[in-house]
Amino acid sequence: MANIILHLIRLIQYQQRQIKWLLEFICKFIPLKQWMFDDSHSPKYQKFKVDQLPLFANRRSGKWDFDFLQEYYLWRYGKKVAPIRRRVKSEVPDDCKCPCCGAPSSYIYRNNGKEGQMKCKVCSTVFNPVNNEFTATHVLRCPHCGHALEQKKSRKFFRIHKCINPKCPYYLHNLKKVDPEHLREPFGKNKYKLHYLYREFTVDFFKMDLSTLPKNASSLKFRKHDAYVMSLCLTLHINLSLSLRRTSQALRELYGINISHQQIFNYARTAAIVLKPFVDNYDYEPSDTLVADETYVKVRGVKSFVWFVMDSISRSILGYRLSDNRSVGPCILAMRQALKYFKKLPETFRFIADGYSAYPLAAQQFLLQFGNDFKFDVTQVIGLTNDDAVSKAFRSFKQQIERLNRTFKATYRVSSGYDNYPSASNNIVLWVAYYNFLRPHAAKRYKVLNNIEELNAADTMPGKWQLLIKLSQQTILRMQEEKQGC
Repeated sequence: MANIILHLIRLIQYQQRQIKWLLEFICKFIPLKQWMFDDSHSPKYQKFKVDQLPLFANRRSGKWDFDFLQEYYLWRYGKKVAPIRRRVKSEVPDDCKCPCCGAPSSYIYRNNGKEGQMKCKVCSTVFNPVNNEFTATHVLRCPHCGHALEQKKSRKFFRIHKCINPKCPYYLHNLKKVDPEHLREPFGKNKYKLHYLYREFTVDFFKMDLSTLPKNASSLKFRKHDAYVMSLCLTLHINLSLSLRRTSQALRELYGINISHQQIFNYARTAAIVLKPFVDNYDYEPSDTLVADETYVKVRGVKSFVWFVMDSISRSILGYRLSDNRSVGPCILAMRQALKYFKKLPETFRFIADGYSAYPLAAQQFLLQFGNDFKFDVTQVIGLTNDDAVSKAFRSFKQQIERLNRTFKATYRVSSGYDNYPSASNNIVLWVAYYNFLRPHAAKRYKVLNNIEELNAADTMPGKWQLLIKLSQQTILRMQEEKQGC
């Protein structure tokens, strides 16, 4: 028995030495990657993070009444609150009233001299009649320290509020993560996002109409050509990625059809207007995994952006949007178009995007608008290399949307940009319709993503375009009847 125990002890000691050697080898030669995405404390990635929602505190505006408070003070203390006895002429404007109880200017005095702050003698409310706090019914407070947020910047669609409390634990925590050498540089603190920030949007992107029903789109009238020529134009222009002039040349040389490039443009515009309600309202039956990304295009030589939200399983494009900026507004609109198929997000729902901060900010707005039914976290795949465990695990999903962008850009490059935004939007609608319903995909064994039985009646692509336009016309008529019935 003693020999067995001695042998086991020696074996344990040997295993301990092996484990120690392996740990030293791993620490020396194998870089330990980030295993949890939230553990990234590098200041350069602060721009990819979105702070949590602030605390909304009511200012009690409209709940207190001046006459009621006077009667209360008379009952409680046996006398009413007397007006302020001023030694000098009052500097309070005559039209100044307390925003909380409505007390007149005779009960209001300057609380900090000539700095602009006022105080009511009746309800002790402190306010400033110059800025927004005079009429504001609520105040935004930092969720970490409770300090009132101060508006710092005003942009086109939102206002930036900042916590300026130097003792805020959020600020102190971020300050510790910055290298002291960087802080000693000129404007060292300004290089990093250290304070709590909140964006208050001035535009309600959830009330914007995503798609409007066209008028007089149920019947297409042709003067010189017919629907077949129109479908030929769409096949050559969209399917084969020919420019308008090359499409005109191909029709003339192959079919003997003399048609101008302007007429082809008119056909494409009309088809896009008709197809958009069908493309936007088709029941794609999305899965629980969506992937989003944005890519740039040029409109009149100016960089613009196209936002895509794709179903990772079916590969269908659920949401798309063209914008002249890369702000969070178009991102919300594209995500609204994709998430409208869900009454409530499933528990296994996952939204995958890159490290751009617009996606988690848009997810935050969905939570604020719809509550916990649309609460989700954005899985961010950052960079081109797998520097963290999250990027390594979800890189394949990000590559799906990147392949989609390359496919779209291949058709876009033939025109070397768009002439204006309406034509760019129309071209994107036609391409999305072609991608979702007409284009064969290798991932689906060279079948279409969404099989429509009515389209199987046509053997050629021009015939499929005609049937797709017919289905879109029926969809428009049905939606118009439903709208009139409501």
